[in-house]
Amino acid sequence: MANQNIPHPGKHSGNACSRHLLFIILCLIIPLFFVPVIPASAEDAMFRGNPEHTGVYDAGVIEPGSEPGNAELWRFSTEGIVYSSPAVADGIVYVGSEDKNVYAIDAVTGEEKWRFSTGDHVFSSPAVADGVVYFDSEDKNLYAIDAVTGEEKWRFAMGGWAYSSPAVVNGIVYAGNSYESVYDTTGADRSLYAIDAATGKEKWRFVMEGIVDRSPVVADGIVYIGCSDGNLYAIDAETGKEKWRFDKADWVFSSPAVANGIVYVGNEDKNVYAIDALTGKEKWRFATDDRVVSSPAIVDGIVYAGSWDNNLYAIDALTGKEKWRFTTGDRVVSSPVVANSIVYVGSEDNNVYAIDAATGKEKWRFATGDDVDSSPAVANGVIYVGSNDKNLYAIGTNPSSLTTVSTTIPVADEGSTTSGTATAQPGQATRSAPLRYALFGAVFVATGIVILKRH
Repeated sequence: MANQNIPHPGKHSGNACSRHLLFIILCLIIPLFFVPVIPASAEDAMFRGNPEHTGVYDAGVIEPGSEPGNAELWRFSTEGIVYSSPAVADGIVYVGSEDKNVYAIDAVTGEEKWRFSTGDHVFSSPAVADGVVYFDSEDKNLYAIDAVTGEEKWRFAMGGWAYSSPAVVNGIVYAGNSYESVYDTTGADRSLYAIDAATGKEKWRFVMEGIVDRSPVVADGIVYIGCSDGNLYAIDAETGKEKWRFDKADWVFSSPAVANGIVYVGNEDKNVYAIDALTGKEKWRFATDDRVVSSPAIVDGIVYAGSWDNNLYAIDALTGKEKWRFTTGDRVVSSPVVANSIVYVGSEDNNVYAIDAATGKEKWRFATGDDVDSSPAVANGVIYVGSNDKNLYAIGTNPSSLTTVSTTIPVADEGSTTSGTATAQPGQATRSAPLRYALFGAVFVATGIVILKRH
């Protein structure tokens, strides 16, 4: 009888094991239903993809052999030209329009999430940093808008129209200022501003001799920006003191780009220049047949730049020698971008082109209803670009079917509502975090029940 109190291994010990297992499962599951939804860390995005404006994008995870194609996934209609280049962050596309609004649009469905109205045209391309959208308006203000709600955080008054697309680095917003009015350039502000991103307070301003309507680049503690006075300026990002200027006596209309210690920029004198980033000394120049307004993209030792001579050029970044040129049907004002060895660029022949970065051969083209001066942005295998036909387009790979969705969205600054209509692929809405938790919990419970039954 000495062994009569020993538990039967298939009964009592199994029940104890089951109780312990159930306790552990409950300890794991219950907190899931009370954990607050913590948003993912906010992404940063800006004109040309980064503060250096290299125009290089990570296209996201793309299945082999299925690079982005020329199928229209959706279009979002505004009431004005979409000259602004889109910025994509946390699944939202931000873009300005000549209709005086900046829009936040769902990157997957094309549905409007909010719009923010300013007092004049918005040609500036938004920059997104730490959950805030920054952009200039022709109403002479630089705005900071909450990226989620569309509510204004602050505005900074400038002295003239603002076309410049801001760059945001280390909590500082850098933006240029231009005309007093289209009829009066004498009263222009002519300044580059450094503004505290959190408070909207001016840290410094650098006054130039001409109109500052180009976009600043920030690299290694230096701000580079072109001006109508014919100079490319290098300015200390912290102090606002000039380090050097590169003078070619003609309007520096292109926004510069910086890579590997070299600044690349186009000029109205029909050249693309390579300039030493530390000294301001010219390394080479490349001649086109017309002005270069397009901003260069640099990747893998190649500079890609468009010209009013209708061509997109691929130039060796070290030697300045042409590798290839691709001819479109009209001027190339749009700035090229590169993702997964494909160059995407718009043309005033109304098309967006995809061009093999190595060979210069066309892969496809996408037709819009007017000039494409906006520069593309690429995210998750989709190309987003504006057109002078007043639309923002999402271009990608062969949608299975298209549908039209209409929604009523609150307007952030007026508290009223507006109807936004977009053409989009159905069935692509992402699951919410609470739903993911519930599904995870259900799976966990089912697993526990199976284990308990086996015991």
